[in-house]
Amino acid sequence: MSERDAERATRRERADRERLNTPGRQTRRLPNLKLDADSFGQFAEGFARFMGTPSFLLWMTLIIISWVLWNVLMPPSLRFDEFPFIFLTLALSLQASYAAPLILLAQNRQEARDRISVEQDRRQAAQSRADMDFLAREIASVRMNVGELATRDFIRRELREAIAEQAEADRQKTGVTEESGEDDR
Repeated sequence: MSERDAERATRRERADRERLNTPGRQTRRLPNLKLDADSFGQFAEGFARFMGTPSFLLWMTLIIISWVLWNVLMPPSLRFDEFPFIFLTLALSLQASYAAPLILLAQNRQEARDRISVEQDRRQAAQSRADMDFLAREIASVRMNVGELATRDFIRRELREAIAEQAEADRQKTGVTEESGEDDR
């Protein structure tokens, strides 16, 4: 292997190392967790829905009352959280720190669904409005055409007048023929 080939190989190795050291290409020590956003969102909605129920408040109240009573009434050797109840405060803070983002996530998903629903309602309303306008124009057209239609009474009157005119024309014709017939005798 020549000196030039060795130099090229060294440059290639250095370029490969630099390329591999670019941000975003570093290996992770922890596994890459990929969560399905929809599944997690459904979990958050279920959690938020549960936290808004009277049963959650009842259970939470029972747990806190039990916690306080245990740590006040039990002998000191069985107590695990003395009077200022720091561990209880920590547990409630931890619950609140997880509950708040989950509730916000559920609200954001609900807002997105509401936005889609409003947009669909708006499109439906626009289509209904267009349909109503079309029908109103059609009804106006039918009304105008009905005004021009001949009614039964109008047709009867016209027929009577036509029959009368024909009878008059026949009488005049027969009268002329009779007169001309009398003249021929």
